[in-house]
Order: sequence, then structure tokens, then C-alpha cells
Amino acid sequence: MKVTIYDVAKKAGVSTATVSKIINNTGSISEKTKQKVQKVMDELQYQPSMIASALKGKSTQTIGLLIPDLSNPIFAEYAKYIEERGQELGFSVIMCNTDTNPERELKYITLLKQKQVDGIIVAARFKNIDLLKELIKEKFPLATIAQDLPALPMDSVTVDDFLGGYQVTDYLLSLGHRKIGVIAEGDRSSKERIKGYRQALIDAGLKPDEDLIVVCDESTREWARMNAGRLLDKKKHLSAIFGCNDLLAVGVMQAARERGLTIPHDLSVIGFDNTDLSEVVYPSLTTVKQPLRDIGHHVVDLLNQQIEGNSRTTQRVVLLPELVIRESTVQVGNPNK
Repeated sequence: MKVTIYDVAKKAGVSTATVSKIINNTGSISEKTKQKVQKVMDELQYQPSMIASALKGKSTQTIGLLIPDLSNPIFAEYAKYIEERGQELGFSVIMCNTDTNPERELKYITLLKQKQVDGIIVAARFKNIDLLKELIKEKFPLATIAQDLPALPMDSVTVDDFLGGYQVTDYLLSLGHRKIGVIAEGDRSSKERIKGYRQALIDAGLKPDEDLIVVCDESTREWARMNAGRLLDKKKHLSAIFGCNDLLAVGVMQAARERGLTIPHDLSVIGFDNTDLSEVVYPSLTTVKQPLRDIGHHVVDLLNQQIEGNSRTTQRVVLLPELVIRESTVQVGNPNK
């Protein structure tokens, strides 16, 4: 009977993925583990080249990444750091843009499984929850970023969106703003940011005005421009608007300029994510910084633990946001009134 990679992994006390990485000289494996596995391969007279092509379920050193919208710079930056960490661990990353379409999600998941990827990372706004449940049932290595799905036992890495929304609102209140609008998208992250916005108002003794909160059908600059325009036309007393991501905030800035408003003196605008976009717009955008590199690296590490067979419990990592003050916000009136 031919010796298989599974025989080697079992005797060496490691995963098949670890054996594959050692054979292919990829990934971050300790010298001690390499020597132990090599000794077992020698003892069993294992010949990888003779049977590699017949190994169903072998490590392919690839992971899939499902992104909902590559036109949003936050997802491009997530992808950058996921690929960076993936390469450090010996993985190639196959990226798929789903356009938040359940049919495309199914298509790409099916394709990635056919390609025998070692695991899949799912970014925010994934719609096909039943498909995720199937993957979890199959014990397929799976992790998510920018969305926490409490009902599903899957690893996740997120930022504290509630705290970020609270920080934004508390800062605007400290500048004297009292009528603060919100332009949001319909995902879980925005909902948490809105909760933080409401709580900051309540803590300041103010009653949240639900008419000042607008949820866009799509997370695009154009939708934000249109909805912010309607909000400004209807609520002319607004002094600040919180865009729940940088792309939405830029749409708010466009709507303000179309109405002859000067930023920040007529309208303060604040975003969320701290993408490159926040620094290149004029005036530069006050926003909330997500630790994007940490998020990207953490999620790959969590997925790799599953691939290696070292993860026994669901891990939910929540990282802290940080307010970055730039030129798009300004003091108004008397903050004590």
C-alpha cells in the first residue's frame, strides 16, 4: 500500500496542510517541525511526486476572497493586506467580486471549491447566509471580515463600529453641532455605527431625530450625493453630516457644493474607514481609522489556523477604531448650549 500525505501527517502529529507547505517549501513553518516531518517522510519512504496528483483534498496553497464591491476603496485595501499576509504564509489569493449578488456568491463559492482552495474569506454584505451555513456544516475553513454574524459559528475580524459611531458624534457635539445628519448603507456595520450615533446624542441629553438618518439603497458616491442632497434641501438647519464610510462622505461633500455650501464652514462632513480617498479629497476628510493591516492579517491568521487544524473554537476579534481629525470639520456656535 502506498504511503500518503495523510499517513505522514498522522505520524508526525501535524496537519496535511503543514506537510504540503514543507514539501513545497512555502509558508511559515518552524525548523523543528520541518525536521520532524522530514524524518517521518524518510522513515515511511514517502515520495510526494509519485502520488501528489492523486491526492484529493490536498493543500493547494490558495485561499479565496469574496469582495462585495471593488469600487469601494475600503475593500481594495482589505484585499491588499489579506494578500500581503497570505503571501507571507505561502498562500496565493483568488479574489472574486460578488456585487452583493447571491447568485454570484453561489457561483464563486462553487468555483473556489472546484479549485480546491484551502479556505475562504468572506467580506461584508454577504447575502447567501444558507450557503455559509452549508460550508460551516462541511467544516470548510471559513472566516469573515467587516461583519460579525453572531448566529453563525465562524471566525471574524471586525472593528468596533458602535464605538466608531459614538466617537464621530461625540466629537461633532464637542464642536457645537447639534443637528447632525447621517448617510448610511444598509449593512450591519452601518447599523452599529448608527447605534453609536444615537447613544452619543442620548448621553448628551439630546433626542435622536430619525428623520436625519438616511439609508442608501447602494453604497455608492452617487446614491450618497442624491440622498444627502434631499436631506440638505429638507433640513436646511443641518450643520454636520456623518457619512458611514468615506465614499458616502465624499458624496455628501458633492451634494453640499452643488447647493453652494462651503465645507467645513457651512457644513462639517465626517467619514469612516480612513481610506486613501480621505486624504486626496478637498478639504481633507475627518474620518475614523480602521486598523486595516491588522484586520487583513488577523483574518488570514485565523483562517490558516483552521487550515492547519489548530482552531477548536470560534474566534471573534474586535479591534478599536481611532478618530482622525482633518479639515472637513469645524467648531460652530457655543458647544455648551
